[in-house]
Amino acid sequence: QVQLVESGGGLVQPGGSLRLSCAASGSIVSINTMYWYRQAPGKPREWVASITPSGTDRNYVNSVKGRFTISRDNAKNTVYLQMNSLKPEDTAVYYCNAMIVDRTTLRASAYWGQGTQVTVSS
Repeated sequence: QVQLVESGGGLVQPGGSLRLSCAASGSIVSINTMYWYRQAPGKPREWVASITPSGTDRNYVNSVKGRFTISRDNAKNTVYLQMNSLKPEDTAVYYCNAMIVDRTTLRASAYWGQGTQVTVSS
C-alpha cells in the first residue's frame, strides 16, 4: 500500500520560513511529477508548485514565485517545499500529491497526503 505523509507545518510569524516534507512509502516502482497544493478555509484547493521526476522542471503559482522552492530527493521518495517570506495569506492546509506506480498493480494512481496545517500570524 502506497501512502504520502506530510510534515513540517506549524505556526510562524509573517516574514518567517517553514520547510514542508512529504514522504512516499510502500510498494513503489516509480513516482512521476510531484505537486504541492493548499486549501485555505472556505476556498477551493489551489495548486502551488510542481516538480518533474528529474527535478529539472519546476513550476509555481504566481503568488509564491520567488518565495517558495520545491525540491525532491528521489532516493528518499520525498518532496520538499521551502517557504520563505511567509504572508498571512499563505495560511492553509498544505497537501502533496503524486502519480505513483504501485509494484502490486504496475499502474499509476494518484495519491494524496493527509495535509499539514500552515498558519502565518503575528
